Amino acid sequence: MDFKDYYATLGVDASASPATIKRAYRKLARKFHPDVSKEPNAENRFKEVAEAHEALIDPERRAAYDDLAQRHAQARARGQAFEPPPGWDTGYEFTGRGAAGRGNPSEADFSDFFESLFGRAAQRGQGARPGRQAASVQGADHRARIEIDLQDAWQGATHTIALRRPGTGTPGPAGMQERQLEVHIPPGVRPGQQLRLAGQGEAGHGNASAGDLYLEIMFRPHARFRVEGADLWLDLPLAPWEAALGATVALPTPGGDVELAVPANSAAGRKLRLRGRGLPGKVPGDLYAVLQVALPLADTDTARTAYSALAQAFAGFAPRPV
Repeated sequence: MDFKDYYATLGVDASASPATIKRAYRKLARKFHPDVSKEPNAENRFKEVAEAHEALIDPERRAAYDDLAQRHAQARARGQAFEPPPGWDTGYEFTGRGAAGRGNPSEADFSDFFESLFGRAAQRGQGARPGRQAASVQGADHRARIEIDLQDAWQGATHTIALRRPGTGTPGPAGMQERQLEVHIPPGVRPGQQLRLAGQGEAGHGNASAGDLYLEIMFRPHARFRVEGADLWLDLPLAPWEAALGATVALPTPGGDVELAVPANSAAGRKLRLRGRGLPGKVPGDLYAVLQVALPLADTDTARTAYSALAQAFAGFAPRPV
């Protein structure tokens, strides 16, 4: 994924004020608006300018972006390409008061970079708004993404998580503030599901209650299992004789190994389903084992002799269409 230099897109410095960013955006938006512009590639340039404005005009988004940009600059100084670190788009806490919807293209038109960093966590929430307030206004909801391990979703867990959000006063990465929260992960939570932490959003005004914090769940990549909704998938290597003759093999699951009966004459790519062995829940998911045939190396005289005998035994076998 390519790093997006939003400041360069707008032609402003990283220290530019919100007013400077807004002026630069308006100037470029007029220049590249596809309805009037004769510039080459005007529509794409207009979208790039709108995306940069959307990222930088909102203080929360800008702080999160500046934090990532600082890490990108450090990597570039070491001569390294931009490689988003694992979980780079998690741990940022937003009130969701972004500046979307002011005549810009839909955020659906924005890049994967924008979506990965801000995504649904930056959607506009409800609650208190800047400016003049009534005597009693409920606090705004906050949103963030967090990553968990598959095992947490399988059996449940309680973790202390760290969330970062812009503080008041100092802009940029130096102004990021961190808070820690204890979060209970219920068994069976799904990727994309949101956990609600009541009262952990923005404080209310007057005697009103605080907003809530919504945590969008993401799964860290697992070395063995793939997660699709409530279902789990894994590749199961078999020896050629196990696939051909059938066998009972140990199949790993998040809850421990179980015995799986592999039917005779099973081809590579065949899917065997274990009902109810996926993520737990009222309707538990299933576990799918995708069979893979692992061929031994012909690296000894004994192995080569065995392969020669196999070739003679299946002399009429045609592995490729004639």
